[in-house]
Amino acid sequence: MSKNSNLTVRVLRGPMMESLHTGHAVVVNTQGEILFSAGNPNFVTYARSTAKLIQALPIIESGAADHFHLTDKEIALLCASHNGEDEHVQTAQSILSKIGLTSDALSCGVHDPFHAPTTKRMREEGISATTLHNNCSGKHSAMLALAVHLNASTEGYAAVEHPVQQFMRNTVSEMSGVPLDELVIGIDGCGVPVFGMGIHQLALAYARIGNPEGLESTRANACRRIINAIAAHPYYVAGSDRFDTALAEVTKGRIIGKLGAESVYAMSVPDKGWGIVLKIQDGSKRALEPAAAEILHQLGLLSPQELQALESYRLPTTRNWMGTQVGAIVPEANLIQH
Repeated sequence: MSKNSNLTVRVLRGPMMESLHTGHAVVVNTQGEILFSAGNPNFVTYARSTAKLIQALPIIESGAADHFHLTDKEIALLCASHNGEDEHVQTAQSILSKIGLTSDALSCGVHDPFHAPTTKRMREEGISATTLHNNCSGKHSAMLALAVHLNASTEGYAAVEHPVQQFMRNTVSEMSGVPLDELVIGIDGCGVPVFGMGIHQLALAYARIGNPEGLESTRANACRRIINAIAAHPYYVAGSDRFDTALAEVTKGRIIGKLGAESVYAMSVPDKGWGIVLKIQDGSKRALEPAAAEILHQLGLLSPQELQALESYRLPTTRNWMGTQVGAIVPEANLIQH
């Protein structure tokens, strides 16, 4: 490990660096102790969609997941920023059907599927996207399930003062160790509250969800159920050609990762009790997955076979419109040990 602590991603075109991204990364244990870092381990940012695993805990703890007989695939979708592929849409619809609601109840908004082939096919067939195609439809369906289970109104469930959001805010505070009055609240792309904190605090939440031995039994069981659901059904947390899914598949659930918008990434390593979070400071997604894979490599968490399987994410190439390789994206993670 280098004493020069930094995280950079160089964008090369031919022999020359054309652009440079910088970032921050941290590794903590379940006690919140910082083990390794690059850049600023206390850098403050919004958790964005990395919070989804933590936000799913109340659905299980409250008894809503059991009451509505949610399957492991559906639990995984609660945590997803999914591609909007047919299986994702059908699974979100299944959750809503179980709670007696339709997609009209979702307030996440509409966008085309992240999965380009699905969007292309829908356009050719004249099919319009709906709220079910929104990458957050699983999370929003979960919020509605919790509202129904709590006998709270399903109207306005995205508002910060709604009981569902208060439940989730409290859970994020408890898992991350951030006092409620210090948890920064913004509004996410899908309209619900989003939480700002230090990346070391988000990493603590991920360490605890992967290794919840010191937590109260109901919460510990909920943590295990979420991790096990994603490990068993990684396709449902992201989808085809997505790093989140590939990472869980390649490591057979030994490492669980979750993307967040504006280039934040969180990972849980249950057998070590580690949480890992990185943030690319300029928000560029093209730098994020190479940096995440490189950090895992630097920490020795990937076998040679796993590293090879993830090579296209760690060291992607750039090509021109003719398909000719013209450059590469190269991550460099110099971690310091604390």
